[in-house]
Amino acid sequence: MSAKLEVLSLNLQKHLGKQIRSQQVALGEITIDVDVGDYVAVMTTLRDEPDLCFEELMDLCGVDFSTYANGQWAGKRFAAVSHLISVAHNWRVRVRCFATDDNFPSIPSVVSIWNSVNWFEREAFDLYGIVFPGHNDLRRILTDYGFIGHPFRKDFPISGYVEMRYDPDQQRVIYQPVTIEPREVTPRIVREERYGEADNA
Repeated sequence: MSAKLEVLSLNLQKHLGKQIRSQQVALGEITIDVDVGDYVAVMTTLRDEPDLCFEELMDLCGVDFSTYANGQWAGKRFAAVSHLISVAHNWRVRVRCFATDDNFPSIPSVVSIWNSVNWFEREAFDLYGIVFPGHNDLRRILTDYGFIGHPFRKDFPISGYVEMRYDPDQQRVIYQPVTIEPREVTPRIVREERYGEADNA
């Protein structure tokens, strides 16, 4: 671990202490796990504490761990992962928070701490179905308003549930159940015994 990461690690332990459930260092970055109940307080401390001073939230994404480690994952299914940067100290931290309920994943919004998270939380809601209480405009951002389901969930079918097409009789776009037949695509390998040999004829 570099000297800078060592200082950051010590500062995190000093100001967050037991609020950090676990801490890992990988690829030159620190990742901390926090509980849902501590999430907003931790994020506020990360922004406001001068020893940490994470002024910017660069990204927040949803994650579905249901097939992680070839299905050997035994923890909670859904998490929100945030990437924070301190311009003042020139360091980064990754914060991971797991939703406690896999059937209705819910993680508090941090839009009141960083405005930049607004669309990121909407994206995680749209694609993973993670709800962010406290978000003032939580609605779909990438899929259609009538879209059913959350397409980045591991159990969402590749072909989806419905398809849309233009109906010339009704003169409008309509939705209908998917008519695509699922099939396994196996590459066909053609081998010729004398492939590449010069023709002597």
